[in-house]
Amino acid sequence: MTDVTSAKSARRPHHWRRDLIELAALFTAVAVADAIANLIGHRPNGPFLLIASAVALVATAGFHTWWARRHSHAPPADVGGRTEEGTHGTDGTALETTLWRMRTTVRDTPGSLAALCTALAGLRIDILTLQTHPLADGTVDEFLLRSPASLQAQQLTQVVAAAGGSSTWIERADAHDLVDTPTRVLGLATRTALDAAELPLALRQLLGRCTIHSTPPVSLTGRPTGDLPPVEGVLDDTVMRLRDPNGGAITVERPYLPFTPTEFARARALVELDARLGPRIPRSQDVLTLPEGNEITVRRADQGDVEAAVAMQERCSDHTLSLRYHGPVGDADRYLNHLLSPRFGRTLAVETASGRLVALGHLLWDGDETEVALIVEDAWQRRGIGSELLGRLIALADEAGCRSVYAVTQSSNTGMVAAMRGLGLPLDYQIEEGTLVITARLDGTAVRRPSRFEQVER
Repeated sequence: MTDVTSAKSARRPHHWRRDLIELAALFTAVAVADAIANLIGHRPNGPFLLIASAVALVATAGFHTWWARRHSHAPPADVGGRTEEGTHGTDGTALETTLWRMRTTVRDTPGSLAALCTALAGLRIDILTLQTHPLADGTVDEFLLRSPASLQAQQLTQVVAAAGGSSTWIERADAHDLVDTPTRVLGLATRTALDAAELPLALRQLLGRCTIHSTPPVSLTGRPTGDLPPVEGVLDDTVMRLRDPNGGAITVERPYLPFTPTEFARARALVELDARLGPRIPRSQDVLTLPEGNEITVRRADQGDVEAAVAMQERCSDHTLSLRYHGPVGDADRYLNHLLSPRFGRTLAVETASGRLVALGHLLWDGDETEVALIVEDAWQRRGIGSELLGRLIALADEAGCRSVYAVTQSSNTGMVAAMRGLGLPLDYQIEEGTLVITARLDGTAVRRPSRFEQVER
């Protein structure tokens, strides 16, 4: 509540009766004054009466002031300098606090929520936001709480259970959770509208910690991948399955917490928005100049670039294809339709001035993890193109909120190893049967390092 709102709510309502009473008092005072003046003017003891009237008037005013102070309400506290009970101690000193996200199920009866809020207040906990998810046999209440730092999760769970809450789930929150749900949903809808690749990420941020798998309708071998969910989707406790507008299915799993019908409806709304907007990717592009003077263009790619990507791979050597796909090079073209789909991640393409595709960089959503992969045509290798793509992909992963990015390659792929080291991020290495997995940990402040190429203004 703002200071202005508090001041307005503190005012007493203005009534016409008060105006009428004040007007009557004014006329009465005038009549009394006229009578006293006539009395004083025609009586020899007039001055004594005047002094007595003055004394009586002063005594009446003093009595009125004493009575008002004794029986009136205490003045409102200074809103600008007030202290919250949950964040300050009894001596006025500030207490260290912690943010929690909590869900609990309460009975759908009058007073159930009030009892829970009273129990939280007893622990000096401030309720910042509250959402309700109606169920058939109760209500799931989702809280964002600020509590004293000394309060442990187990203590909070026990108090909630004693107040009637069941199936309680709690985890630490941060400042990003302070955004109210309507604002957050609108932001996710905007991101989805601008970029089709944002749908899996938007669903993950909407539903919390969950795993999202996108399944194409046909496998790489041309066989159907399985039964598709109905258009309206399927909700089954901790799993929801939605029809992918691009074909196939989107499966969302959250083992630790069942989905509510409200969450299911929100997820369906995002998927429906994606379906109505159709295929789309941002059309921005950067034109760079290589050290030898050649110009290249870096832009987003999608399934409309499959033909150009196939032509590029046909110009690549078997060694380059084997480093990229870790398998038979004859099957390399089968992966492109999947890799270039915005549903499975984001792809950056590099074109020459003549429009020939010479490199691809993929950022792939792999459940809870994110994979990065590169392929550069042989004639354009060792010019810094791979490092440029990798830096841009890492920046995209950081913007998407990914905590880490991994690359799968061979230990002999010195170019990829050098590019990962050039990121300047903490790296983890894992080698198994000649396969090298390099994981870069993002700390939320990763920024794409400055390009070694000169950007052309157009």
